[in-house]
Amino acid sequence: MKRFVTLLLIGLLVVAAGCIGSSSSGSSSSVQSGSSSSSGQQVKVIKLGALLDLSGPIASDGKKIQNALKLAQEDINAYFQKKGEPFKVEILFEDTRTDPKVALEKLQTLDAQGVKVIIGPTSSGELKNMKSYVNAHKLIVISEASTAPPKFIGFAKPEDKKYVFRFVPTDFFQSKAIAAELKSKGIKGVVILYRGDAWGKGLHDATVEKIKGSIEIAEDISYPSNPEPTDWSPYISKAEQGVESLLSKYSPDQVAVWVVGFDEIATLLSQVSDDSPLLKVKWFGSDGDVLSDKIVEEAGDKASKVVLYSTQFFAQSEEGKKFVQRYREKFGIEPSEYALIAYDAAWVGALAEAEVLKEKGSFDADLVAQKIKEILPKYSSGELGVSSVTGNIELDEWNDRASGDYAIWGIVNGKWKLLGLWKSSTGRIEWSS
Repeated sequence: MKRFVTLLLIGLLVVAAGCIGSSSSGSSSSVQSGSSSSSGQQVKVIKLGALLDLSGPIASDGKKIQNALKLAQEDINAYFQKKGEPFKVEILFEDTRTDPKVALEKLQTLDAQGVKVIIGPTSSGELKNMKSYVNAHKLIVISEASTAPPKFIGFAKPEDKKYVFRFVPTDFFQSKAIAAELKSKGIKGVVILYRGDAWGKGLHDATVEKIKGSIEIAEDISYPSNPEPTDWSPYISKAEQGVESLLSKYSPDQVAVWVVGFDEIATLLSQVSDDSPLLKVKWFGSDGDVLSDKIVEEAGDKASKVVLYSTQFFAQSEEGKKFVQRYREKFGIEPSEYALIAYDAAWVGALAEAEVLKEKGSFDADLVAQKIKEILPKYSSGELGVSSVTGNIELDEWNDRASGDYAIWGIVNGKWKLLGLWKSSTGRIEWSS
C-alpha cells in the first residue's frame, strides 16, 4: 500500500511538471508568434512599415496619414479576428522628413526589422532614391501620394516598377486639372515658382506642356528642395517683376501665381510684403500644399487674400464618407485624401501578404505583387467583406492608379474650403456655388 501511494505521488508530480513545462513552452511561443486564433493556430504578426513625414515640410499631412493608418491597424485586426484568420497586423512608423536620404535610411531600418511591405513614401523624390534598394531587396512599396510620372523617378519600363505601387494617379491627370483651373478662371498670364525635386519638376513640366501657347509664362522659377530656402527675398523679387510685367498687359483677375511646393509655401507667403504686387493676384497651388495647417496658421490672412486654389485627387465611396465622419469624431480634424488612400493601401498590403503566407508560409515579393492585383477588384467591390474608402482602384501598366477626379480647395476667411471638382470624364470643373 505504501509503495502504491509513493508511485501515485511520483506520477502526479510528473504530470504536474509536464503541465508546467507545456505552459512555459506555450508562453514562449506566444511571445514570438502571437496568441492562438479561434482555430487553435498560432497568430503570425504581419509587420507593415509606414514611411511618413512627421516633422518636415509636409508633416501636417503626414500626421493625418498616420492617424488613418492607426485606424487601419485596428480595423484589419478586427477583420482577421472575426474571420478566424491567424494573423495580426502591426504598423511601424518612421519619420522621413521628406528627405530622400533619410527615407532610404528608414527603409533600410524597416527591412532590418523584417518589414517587407511599406506604405509610402509620400513624395516622389523619396521614392526615386529608394527604388534601387526596393528592387534589389525585393520589397513591396505602396505609395499613397507619390505622383511624379514614372520617368521622373527613374523607371524606364513597367517591369522595373513591378514592386512599386501607387494608389494615386500620376501628375498626368493633376496637370489637366490645374490647366483647367487656370483657363476656367480666365488667366492669361502666370508666374511659376516650383520645388526643384522629382515631384515638383514632374508636375511643373506636365502642366506647362498643357498651358503653353494659351497662357503667357512671365517667370518660371525653380527653388531648391533640400534644404528649402529660409530667405525667400530673391525668389519673391523675381516673381514680383514677372507679375508687374503681366499687369502692364492684363487686369489683376487675368494674372496668377502658380506655386508648386509643400508647407514651405507658408514661409514664402509670410515673407511677401503687404504692398507686394503678388498679393494683387490669385495664387494657385497643388496637392503638395492642399489642406496644409501650417499655411493657414502662419500665413492665413495673406493666403485668404490670394485664395491658393489647390488640387487634390478625389475619390470617395459611401464607405469613405463613413470613414471621414469617424475620423473627424476621433481626431477632431479633416483627413486628407491621401490619408484615405493610405488606409486602403494598408488593407490591400496586409491582405496580400496574408494570402501569400497562407499559401507559401513565407514572404515572396513576386507573389505578393501578383496578389495585390488579384485582391484590388475584390477589395474595391466589397467582395471580401470590407470596402475601399476611395472607391474603385484600377491600376495601369505601371502599377499606378489609372484615373481620377480632383477636388479644388482654397483658403477662405482663414480656413480651407472645398470650392470645386474637376471631373476626369468631362475635363471640366464644377465650381461650388
